[in-house]
Amino acid sequence: MLPLVEKNNPRVVRSWAMFDWANSSYALVISAAIFPAYFLSVTNASISVGGNAVPNSSYYSFIISIAYIFVAAGSPILSGMADYSGKRLFFLRLFTWLGSLSCISLFFFKGMETLWLGTAGFMLASIGFTSSLVFYNSYLPVIATEEHYDRTSAKGFAYGYTGSVLLLIFNLVVIQKKEWFGIEDSGFAVRLAFITVGCWWLLFAQIPFNRLPSDSKEKFGKGIWQKGYFELLAVWHKLKKQVHLRRFLLAFFFYSAGVQTVLYLAATFADTVLNFGGSELIVIILILQLVGLVGAYLFAGVSRMKGNKFALLTMLFMWIAVCIAAYYTYTKFQFYLIASGVGLVMGGIQALSRSTYSKLLDENETDLTSYFSFYDVLEKLAIVIGTFSFGYIDLISGGMRNSVLILIVYFAIGIVLLTRVKMSEARRDVRKQ
Repeated sequence: MLPLVEKNNPRVVRSWAMFDWANSSYALVISAAIFPAYFLSVTNASISVGGNAVPNSSYYSFIISIAYIFVAAGSPILSGMADYSGKRLFFLRLFTWLGSLSCISLFFFKGMETLWLGTAGFMLASIGFTSSLVFYNSYLPVIATEEHYDRTSAKGFAYGYTGSVLLLIFNLVVIQKKEWFGIEDSGFAVRLAFITVGCWWLLFAQIPFNRLPSDSKEKFGKGIWQKGYFELLAVWHKLKKQVHLRRFLLAFFFYSAGVQTVLYLAATFADTVLNFGGSELIVIILILQLVGLVGAYLFAGVSRMKGNKFALLTMLFMWIAVCIAAYYTYTKFQFYLIASGVGLVMGGIQALSRSTYSKLLDENETDLTSYFSFYDVLEKLAIVIGTFSFGYIDLISGGMRNSVLILIVYFAIGIVLLTRVKMSEARRDVRKQ
């Protein structure tokens, strides 16, 4: 297992947060800002899949869903292996390399003739990005004490927002003012962003790699796959006895289906429904990130005054209001206002969900990575359900505007389930295990 480490050590906490600085560039520049618009621009409006014509916007939604099916299927076993073998940092490195190199490979995706490369590269980069988060998140209760979870989690998101915005601005300058850099081809300028993200991700990840608690020096034993599975199974048996923790995880699953779908497909919605151009889309993403930075700290403060549950419920009602407004949005100015609202609750709900879950766990638990695997798998399955339903409604109804309605349902179910979670009882349940 991981060696003991001094908790709340500022140097270690900053190093941990630097992983968010490193990999959030992928979530922002690739998943949210540049790649969706680029994909739609270089592919045909209709793509043949199994002999059926599928809109390229739906195709994009579906490849996100498929990528996260692989993540959801594989991460529980990997996290169990990490807990059993004490190789948490090993897997953090492994998936960082997979994600960053796959991101760089997107440079060679130029159109329909290389659609296979764009699809595979995007899926593998997404798998690397999301799989690494299982091991990154599980360090939170290792490096911080419970009273510092909210602030430490918010620090990670704040670092992520700051670093990714800086890189996005740089790439925006390269794309919009390509002649300053001696670049003539607009497509080349866009594809250059895929290389900068991969290199940024890999370079800054070296800081947490060198400063986080080291792995166990023991080698992987025989039958490690089976042992990882049994460790995961043991955690599941513990969860069955923790009613309120299960309720929180179920609530998290449903509202994450809404949150993550907005994160991945907001730019596609703006492009397809409201005809936003590339530079306008990037402005939207910048609004999301900058306001999200404020939101992460704002709702960390709300949670200190009124509790995590109150803060989460407040944000979920705000999410429903945002979705209703999006359904009735027809102008670009209106969408800019909605983007500000999304940004305010985007950072807050992600940071507080992670810290709330950490508070519901026993800080002395030896299976932390496996516990966080359940959290991560639910989030990834939520992405599968959310993006697939969004794309499917787009496909059968002929428009993405109708897809927004399903997100309201997800948030409403999350609210109902979260109201049934009693935080104090949840903690008692955990400590009885």
